[in-house]
Amino acid sequence: MTPCATDTTTRRPWRQALRRTPVAAALALLLALGVFAGTEWTYQRALESLVNLGGRDIARTAAQNVVRSMLDLESAQRGYLLTGRQQYLAPYRNAANELDNAVSRLREHYRNDPELLQLVDALHERALQKVSEAAETIALYDAGSHQAWQGLVLTDIGREKMEAVRRAADVLLVTEERRIAAERVAIYRTLAVGRFTVHGLAMLGLLAYVFFLRQNAVLHASRVAHAQQLRSERDSLERQVALRTTALRNLASHHVRAREDERGRVARELHDEMGGLLTAMKLEIARLRRVPEVPSLALERVAGIEQRLNEGIAVKRRIVENLRPSSLDQLGLIPALEVLCRDTAAALGIAIDTYFSSVDLDENAELTAYRLVQESLTNVSKYAHARHVQVHLSQAGDRVRVRVHDDGRGFDTESVPAGHHGLLGMRVRVESHSGQLLVRSAPGEGTRIDAELPARAVGNPEVTGSTHN
Repeated sequence: MTPCATDTTTRRPWRQALRRTPVAAALALLLALGVFAGTEWTYQRALESLVNLGGRDIARTAAQNVVRSMLDLESAQRGYLLTGRQQYLAPYRNAANELDNAVSRLREHYRNDPELLQLVDALHERALQKVSEAAETIALYDAGSHQAWQGLVLTDIGREKMEAVRRAADVLLVTEERRIAAERVAIYRTLAVGRFTVHGLAMLGLLAYVFFLRQNAVLHASRVAHAQQLRSERDSLERQVALRTTALRNLASHHVRAREDERGRVARELHDEMGGLLTAMKLEIARLRRVPEVPSLALERVAGIEQRLNEGIAVKRRIVENLRPSSLDQLGLIPALEVLCRDTAAALGIAIDTYFSSVDLDENAELTAYRLVQESLTNVSKYAHARHVQVHLSQAGDRVRVRVHDDGRGFDTESVPAGHHGLLGMRVRVESHSGQLLVRSAPGEGTRIDAELPARAVGNPEVTGSTHN
């Protein structure tokens, strides 16, 4: 599979998921609105039906109260007529008051229904006629007209009035019963609609949840695939970085060796070629001194030339030592470092303490250790303004440690000025041998350079220490 195809395949689920996210949000919003609308509609319809049921129950009770008040009135009338006791008149009066209250409730209930309001008026009129008939009978009884009230009672007028009241009340009761039944049907229908709505919304919720799970699975799979791709790319980059690092380390090691070889070649040529020439010139001057009849002024000139020649030989020797320290090749690492530290201490006028133990390094690594100390002391002489320096060389296991620590003014390791490549050169040299270099410094706190180089073999170190002033 080509990289382009892999990229398209990997990113396609993310794009699909991003495209489907608004759809999922819209579906969730519609579901929420549906739940709200369905619940609110069911509540409003149920509340309306319950309110209507309450009103119809009040109307039915009022109609029944009309009939009951008429029965109470008729019973109180007959009790008073039979006994003449005044206590029967209290239920009589109460029945009349209850009639007025019941009719008022009926009028209030049917205020928006003209047809039934006329029926209420008819019921009230018949009830008033019954009340008038009862009041007339009681008035005749109180007046002592016994034959008159008895004749009025024995007629069918009271029964007819009562039947008229019952018929009107029955019409109202039947109407209310029918409407109550209709309201109950409406409530059942509302409950059924609410139930089916809730069931439907629950199914939609379940489908939305399944859709969400599916989307989540797609997102998870795309994340896993993307993570695998990133891991593969990271591993590939790490391999490439490792290869490039190895190549750069080998190249740096090659450059270091090439430079040291070139320095050694130049040092040998200076020592052999120029040294031979300078020595031959000294011999010629010595012969010239033995020539008779040389003027004294010429001898003075010859002495000046010999002095300049000696200075040139010293300069040549110093250049050769800087290019390739002969003490390192002839005496070894520790004596060469001792000479270096002693000469630097004498030149700078500071104390340099050395703590050296025998180490086992190959030739190139010894030269790197020497150059590390040399470059560190050069930096001390140029920048540190130190009064005291410590130089350590030791071996622990298969690692050789080199440390140079001064009490100078230090510097900020994060802001090295441009054009200063001494530390970078040290690091390249050390890393070319698969070593490590660590520089610790801060303004006013001195500088400490620690380097580790791989030893050629584990030796038995013997520590030697000295101080050079």
